[in-house]
Amino acid sequence: MANLPRCGSKGALEGMPVQETVKATPVDQRQDGPGVSHIDPFDPAAPYYRLLDRLRHPLTLRQLMIQPVRTGYIGDHKIDPASLPPSAATLYPQIAVTELMVPSAAGPIRCQVFTPPATGAAMPMCLYLHGGGFTVGSSEDTAYITSRMAAENGLVVVSVNYRLAPEWPFPAGLDDCLAVLAWMQANGASIGGDPQRVVVAGDSAGGNLSAALPLKARDEGHPMPQAAILLCPITDFEFEQFESFERLAPLGIVYDTAFVGYVRGAYVVSRRNRDHPHVSPARGDLHGYPPTLIVSGEVDPMIDDNRAFAARLKSSGVAVDHLVRERMPHGFYFFPHLLPDGEEAFAAIRTFMARAW
Repeated sequence: MANLPRCGSKGALEGMPVQETVKATPVDQRQDGPGVSHIDPFDPAAPYYRLLDRLRHPLTLRQLMIQPVRTGYIGDHKIDPASLPPSAATLYPQIAVTELMVPSAAGPIRCQVFTPPATGAAMPMCLYLHGGGFTVGSSEDTAYITSRMAAENGLVVVSVNYRLAPEWPFPAGLDDCLAVLAWMQANGASIGGDPQRVVVAGDSAGGNLSAALPLKARDEGHPMPQAAILLCPITDFEFEQFESFERLAPLGIVYDTAFVGYVRGAYVVSRRNRDHPHVSPARGDLHGYPPTLIVSGEVDPMIDDNRAFAARLKSSGVAVDHLVRERMPHGFYFFPHLLPDGEEAFAAIRTFMARAW
């Protein structure tokens, strides 16, 4: 049994076509990732692998383990609509939501664009990267966050459906994010945005990608975004070094030690990748990094990670705002009108954005 060739980070934008054909498969729907195993018929152990394939499905344990997460992440079961918060469309009917296919060397990248009413001038833009442990999630899941950011800050928000692990481990998803950033910097005016004013934002795993993207952009010769908003991010994949992780993760509800260990194996794969600044941005050269807002919960296992990253940014001369809400868990801002502290997170975003430009 052999894995398909691993995708590389270099050349992710080389040969990028101006237009993709309508029938091309969006990258997040491709089934041919380097994390997908296949049985080599000439492998002397092939009969053993074929028997395993008959006994269990999917064949590999990483795919078997992610299936229940993907079906249960945000409700594949019946839920009483009356028990749910109001939808983004109900809360923000003035925000137009359209679909955009951004061309890339890997194929079209499906994005949702959240646009506030036109003001007659080009609006600043936000590249938003959803969370989900690098393995689940979509732009639809974070529509409340992106709609609210668009409405309250006058932003054109482009929310990216990047490739997910384990089928697509590092650096595939980050390559997709850079491709969309480069497209916004070159073509943002076509969606009503100002290419000179781009903030990158994301939650959880998307917070990691958002923290890594300025470094990847700089390292690969692209302009950095002008600001970064990191909501409960992971910034260092050596998370056992942090007391808060060792204390809070074992019995975590939003996520736990077992899931984060799986995520690290699915996304980072190789031990040597943990120190890569595009995986663990806290380990990179942060000089020249854009002004940053970090939002954290005090009982999030990653709180010490977030504090350490804020301190490293400050020591590198970066302007940093760090909002920490007492007794709040990972993702406490995720649902509307549920926790008062969630309102504080969006207030911090408004304050940060008001002076970003």
